[in-house]
Amino acid sequence: MPRVFSVAVAALAVAVAVAGPAAANPNTVNPIPGLNGTFGLPQLGGRTVAVAQATGMGSPNRTEDFNMLGTDLGIMWDNGNGEILTAFGDTAGLGLPNLLQGSIWSWKSNAIVRSRDGNLADGMNFDSIVKDPFGQSKEVVPSPKIPFVEISRIPTAGVAVGPNQFMSLMSVNNWGSAGHWQTNYSGLAVSGDNGENWVAVPETQRPSDAGNRNFQQSAFLKDGGFVYQYGTPPGRGNLGHVARVQEKDILDLGAYEYWNGSEWIKNDPNVAAPIVDSVGELSVAYNQYLGQYIMMTTDPFDSIVMRRSPTPVGPWSPPEVVVDTRELPSAYAPYIHPWSSGSDLYFLATVHRNYNVVLLRTSL
Repeated sequence: MPRVFSVAVAALAVAVAVAGPAAANPNTVNPIPGLNGTFGLPQLGGRTVAVAQATGMGSPNRTEDFNMLGTDLGIMWDNGNGEILTAFGDTAGLGLPNLLQGSIWSWKSNAIVRSRDGNLADGMNFDSIVKDPFGQSKEVVPSPKIPFVEISRIPTAGVAVGPNQFMSLMSVNNWGSAGHWQTNYSGLAVSGDNGENWVAVPETQRPSDAGNRNFQQSAFLKDGGFVYQYGTPPGRGNLGHVARVQEKDILDLGAYEYWNGSEWIKNDPNVAAPIVDSVGELSVAYNQYLGQYIMMTTDPFDSIVMRRSPTPVGPWSPPEVVVDTRELPSAYAPYIHPWSSGSDLYFLATVHRNYNVVLLRTSL
């Protein structure tokens, strides 16, 4: 790491270290190991172990070299060509601070990395990163960063359909109290060059009201020629809902069908019935080992939990705690690695305390 960069990081870290606890705003954080009270990987005593840090200065991926000192989320999907694409949310780095939000960090609302690493037992190595002209991580879908206009544009789900990649993103209006942020809308962006460049698609926007409010945050599942979209209102501790659309129609909101508890109803998000309750950020996948669909999320106590179902719509089992909040406080957003197999389930989760993403493994 260049000396100028190291000195700047140290100076900022000292400032943040005395700035007090993090507020709901995810950018008022300290991603510097040691100075934020984090020393190495968390030691867990249950069915789950921390394998490796995926991002930040404590990671073998050295994302600080691309000005990714701290980041959250870690939304993974198979690009259909032997790679896992991972979309990160708010990413803290050096540069012009966002004074409107009272942050000493410069940050990007989203970033993309790629990985061909199929051996997750020792961590998840990144092979390439989408970079800007200065060699830093690129904000692939720009956001103005203005409170109560749009403070961030954050990815919540990704999926490959044909040769294209799709992300669902939420436009955050304001952070509010912890876990209760508000959105303007959610919508899709598409990339035809493996995540290098993205174009937002305005006709896919769902305003944050009526039935569309239940799909401000999403998880995608490809199954039987459909893309299933699991949705929640903005924030955590909400009800979960599900819609589906044929893969070829993913950009046509009028073609989506909504599960009302007994059947699919086309083009009416208001009929979507809750399929789970008290959930945060979601990820859903079919697990060959279990022969069931699994959902990972957080519960009202901020423990990471897993549910099982014989079908994409349920019935979903009661939540099983895989990481107790008392062992790993401030963890959230568990996202299933698409290449998990056998009795080991790998997933990424964010630890807010050090504002970075960790790869974990749990036994099924």
